Amino acid sequence: MGKRKDLSEFDKGQIVMARRLGQGISKTAALVGCSRSAVVSIYQKCSKEGTVVNRRQGHGWPRLIDAHGKRRLARVVRSNRRVTVAQIAQEVNAGSDRKVSEYTVHRSLLCMGPHSCTRRKRQQ
Repeated sequence: MGKRKDLSEFDKGQIVMARRLGQGISKTAALVGCSRSAVVSIYQKCSKEGTVVNRRQGHGWPRLIDAHGKRRLARVVRSNRRVTVAQIAQEVNAGSDRKVSEYTVHRSLLCMGPHSCTRRKRQQ
């Protein structure tokens, strides 16, 4: 069985209103363009809970380095471009209540874009 995208709030509202006006399950499903079981489950959910709002939340662990942390990390890197990832991680952990590993700092830096400084060859 494949998973389909959730119905929009408008479509859910259409299902509820059509069913309240006495339209059949099959006609309601044809009107919205979904399955009959979707019509039944949405209408039951509305009858039971009084609303059809989707309560899905994000998946996985919350990010240790959020937008504020990325700005702070960029500031640390800009201050001295030649420091190692271990030194950056120590500096980031010094002023934070959350401790992040060197690997996390390294991945964040790769996503942000600054790369290591290397000397160019001199033209002769």
